[in-house]
Amino acid sequence: MRIIFATLFMVACAAFASEADFNGRWDITVEGATRAWWLEVQGAGTSAPRARFVSAYAGDLNQADEVSIRNGELGCVFIHKPRGGNATEPVGKTILRARLKAGYLVGTAETAGQPTIVWKGMRAPEIADRDDGSWVEAGPVRLFNGRNLDGWEPIEKDRPLKWRASGGILEVAESGPNANLATRAKFWNFRLHTECRLPTGGNSGIGLRGRYEVQVIDDYGRPPDAHSNGSLYSRIAPSLNASLPAGAWQSYDITLIGRELTVVLNGKKIIDRGWVEGLTAMAHDPYEGEPGPISLQGDHGPVAYRNIVLTPLVKRK
Repeated sequence: MRIIFATLFMVACAAFASEADFNGRWDITVEGATRAWWLEVQGAGTSAPRARFVSAYAGDLNQADEVSIRNGELGCVFIHKPRGGNATEPVGKTILRARLKAGYLVGTAETAGQPTIVWKGMRAPEIADRDDGSWVEAGPVRLFNGRNLDGWEPIEKDRPLKWRASGGILEVAESGPNANLATRAKFWNFRLHTECRLPTGGNSGIGLRGRYEVQVIDDYGRPPDAHSNGSLYSRIAPSLNASLPAGAWQSYDITLIGRELTVVLNGKKIIDRGWVEGLTAMAHDPYEGEPGPISLQGDHGPVAYRNIVLTPLVKRK
């Protein structure tokens, strides 16, 4: 009898151990898509698993409403909820299903009325670099030459390209479908300076390593939140609203070292060494352990950039 109980106990432990293998953060490539996703699973192997995902809806960091693991399959349900206003009724549902295969997380995403999406997740890497004062500036790189799009390429090859360059300004002058831009060159740790001008209601974003979006939005005078100007989109809210009114040129000075992010907006520090947990919805390069491009969002309407200068940071010798 003791042998039977011991065997059952060992089988149960093995099942919980295999379920626990779902835990962690996963960087996801999506079949047939340019955007990358991100999934975090916690508590797998316990009675209360939970998950967060970028992005089931609204381009946000979404908390799963239901998480289950049955017969080796992870299931996550996300009920779409309207952002803002007084709306309370769900507006849709996305279901993720995934299994572990050879160290990867392989699965599907289903949303009513849309084709099933196939995806593959790799474990997000640990990044040792810290903003600890041991980094020094190398020579600055002017990413935009002020005349044309040399050094840049569209992220979405199937969209129109409405970016125009002249007189030192890189601009989207009209609304409608448009490709986002990314530098051909890739970078690791750096300081980035740029200036941006938005019309009333304008919205854009600056992608760091092609993974982490610093939000650019017309929000003068509003209380800060995780979608405010200068935020790490849906992840880190700025400490204050330092925005200028629409139509003004605004300066962004951004430092990224490892996973530590500092943002200075219009001369005011609004994020001080904030910890970047993972990808945001603008991500198109999911390989977090490698250098990545600088990207600019141009699919939300008119926006203008100028003086885009990146200074690589290297270890002090």
